[in-house]
Amino acid sequence: MTLNFQALFPLMIGGAIGTVLRFVIYQIADRHLNHSYPWGTIIVNLLGSFLIGVLWSYFDKSSISPAMRVFLFIGILGSFTTFSTFAFDNLSLAQEGAFRVMAINILLTNVLGIGLCFVGYYLVKMFG
Repeated sequence: MTLNFQALFPLMIGGAIGTVLRFVIYQIADRHLNHSYPWGTIIVNLLGSFLIGVLWSYFDKSSISPAMRVFLFIGILGSFTTFSTFAFDNLSLAQEGAFRVMAINILLTNVLGIGLCFVGYYLVKMFG
């Protein structure tokens, strides 16, 4: 596998955009939602999962350049969603003894995240 240097610029720009969007959502969640649950993480992961399904389905019907795929899927959505923060949130919940909340978080993120990816994909197929 060779490194495609032409993909690096869209990747960097997309990564910056996704990171800023994630930070904004974390700030809004922190300001308006209960602090005993990692709302920011679940919001970005579920929204990102849904958007990946929507965009993937949309681009099944129309052509998209490899650079645009890198920009959207790896850059923006890859940096917008965050598995490492999800893992850290669950570790923090376990350290606090909040095992029930941790289990709910793991189930919600995984089941709803995958489900929303499928929902987004098939909504575009049905109505797009």
